[in-house]
Amino acid sequence: MKRLEGKTAVVTGGSRDIGRAISVKLAAEGAKVCINYLRNEEKALETLEMVKAVGGEAMLYRADVTKAEEVAAMLQAAAEAFGGKIDILVNNAGGLVGRKTIEEQDEEWFETLLNLNFKSCWLCTRDVLKYMEKGSIINISSQAARDGGGPGSSLYAASKAAMLCHTRAMAKELGPRGVRVNSVCPGMINTYFHDTFTPQAGRENLHRTAPLRREGEACEVADLVSYLASDESSYITGNGIDINGGCLFS
Repeated sequence: MKRLEGKTAVVTGGSRDIGRAISVKLAAEGAKVCINYLRNEEKALETLEMVKAVGGEAMLYRADVTKAEEVAAMLQAAAEAFGGKIDILVNNAGGLVGRKTIEEQDEEWFETLLNLNFKSCWLCTRDVLKYMEKGSIINISSQAARDGGGPGSSLYAASKAAMLCHTRAMAKELGPRGVRVNSVCPGMINTYFHDTFTPQAGRENLHRTAPLRREGEACEVADLVSYLASDESSYITGNGIDINGGCLFS
């Protein structure tokens, strides 16, 4: 029996990179997966085919997870499609959007980053409880939550740090009802995110100075998430687990 067999999972931002790897891994371990995406249907369909290739079962659901009504509809659809319950929530949706110093930031920028990275997590966590009697919530935070991030990413770092603090608060609040809540804090992972926002010089420097002398891969993050989603981690809650090759600070 696969370790997630009989469980239902929702993965926000699940169509590419870390989200894709998580969706495929959970499905390969036996979970039925609702793969959330917003804009890139082509990537979402590719991810669905990858799930089928490993013998998994999944559905796609397009939703803006910063909007309460769309989150509620997505979670209802996932529960109805897969037996009326949700056992695993992975709050992966988020992003940097761009780099701006504090003097360049305005209120719209503030709201964009906080909504994308933290409000989405808060909404999905709040609304999934209607369908989750016992289960596991995994928040994909960031190494930036630990060290403040790189130049021009202060609001990204702050929003990911809010996610980390919320993880601890929810672990205390939801533990008595059998719901575990943990965060995963990836460092430099070989993804579109770093292809877009991280200068090549910074990546090369990591290859020279990181204890493991390389970037991580999305599948390695997915392996950790799968463990946290499973009963093998049944006494782990309220933690922020770093996965960064030994790099504490960027």
